Amino acid sequence: MAALRYAGLDDTDSEDELPLGWEQRTTKDGWVYYANHTEEKTQWEHPKTGKRKRIAGDLPYGWEQETDENGQVYFVDHINKRTTYLDPRLAFTVDDNPTKPTTRQRYDGSTTAMEILQGRDFTGKVVVVTGANSGIGFETAKSFALHGAHVILACRNMTRANEAVSRILGEWHKAKVEAMTLDLAQLRSVQHFAQAFKAKNVPLHVLVCNAAAFALPWSLTKDGLETTFQVNHLGHFYLVQLLQDVLCRSAPARVVVVSSESHRFTDINDSSKNLDFSRLSPSKNDYWAMLAYNRSKLCNILFSNELHRRLSPRGVTSNAVHPGNMMYSSLHRHWWVYTLLFTLARPFTKSMSSEKTCTRHIHLKTRREQDDTLQSCGQGSRDLAELQGIADPSNQKVICTSESQAYSISQHCGLRNAQAH
Repeated sequence: MAALRYAGLDDTDSEDELPLGWEQRTTKDGWVYYANHTEEKTQWEHPKTGKRKRIAGDLPYGWEQETDENGQVYFVDHINKRTTYLDPRLAFTVDDNPTKPTTRQRYDGSTTAMEILQGRDFTGKVVVVTGANSGIGFETAKSFALHGAHVILACRNMTRANEAVSRILGEWHKAKVEAMTLDLAQLRSVQHFAQAFKAKNVPLHVLVCNAAAFALPWSLTKDGLETTFQVNHLGHFYLVQLLQDVLCRSAPARVVVVSSESHRFTDINDSSKNLDFSRLSPSKNDYWAMLAYNRSKLCNILFSNELHRRLSPRGVTSNAVHPGNMMYSSLHRHWWVYTLLFTLARPFTKSMSSEKTCTRHIHLKTRREQDDTLQSCGQGSRDLAELQGIADPSNQKVICTSESQAYSISQHCGLRNAQAH
């Protein structure tokens, strides 16, 4: 029992508790067997219940399996800096033929990212997260890195990005994480990032388009476009275009676009129901910060839907997600009124660890599997249908024609402005 407590497993009086002289062990391929030290024999069945068990999933994040000089397997907990010969997964054994719980049974609105990723191993996977030096982006990048993925933090401010890398390495020194420069407000910077990434000659399995600007005063980027529109939508659109060939070669691959429920409170069509570009990149007189943000989030969804339609036959899926209400981040930093509102709402919102759950879990699921996942993260099936293009993606009833039109306009706009600068 001392070994159980040392490995972080609680003592118990349940029927699964072993009789005196018995020990529970695991094979390298995850099956549980039982050693009787009194009679010096082993067996597959539990001595009390007669059930056979196996390990559920891989090692928890921060744990690593090693072999000593005698060939015996032991386990290293890098987070708490300890070792044990007892497999920590013994806390999560399952019967040989269990009834698999549904996603809705397993997750709810308070589920954290670490609970979602329990047992996942992303070794060999390459993940790019934009805006990953703080907030949801940082938590997403950290979660992937602590589960073995090679994570690239794509950030505008390299000082803060490198600090974020150091924080992740401080939690696990073997994490494979690095920072690269990406300024979505400059299409030339997006080009340079894509070129630098391709020069690494690595695959790209997950691209999380997370970076966003909110409540900005009106301004134009160096490319001559309204800043919120370019940072939130067009910069990400152009990035995906430049990395599309890498994503397809890496299939199965995922693009996750972090959108917002605020996409419902706007429209981007004119009176004839055609897409109005002047609403996407408005003049100073027609600009309102909140409306600009809402429109950029609607563009995110239209883009994601159309991208999925075009690339899913090649093994690349795309999903737009509303991650929930943020507990606190720097998104609102540009105007004190929004900072005050966010602060007042803080006690009633989800924690950041719960916030990031949808972003990371959604990349693991096919589109037909996501209903329960998004339901558990606080959205109903109607929201899911709209996010996936099954129903209209906004209250303005923007149909699939607008998705294709918005995609084509974004493509033309991005290429034209990138070439001009």
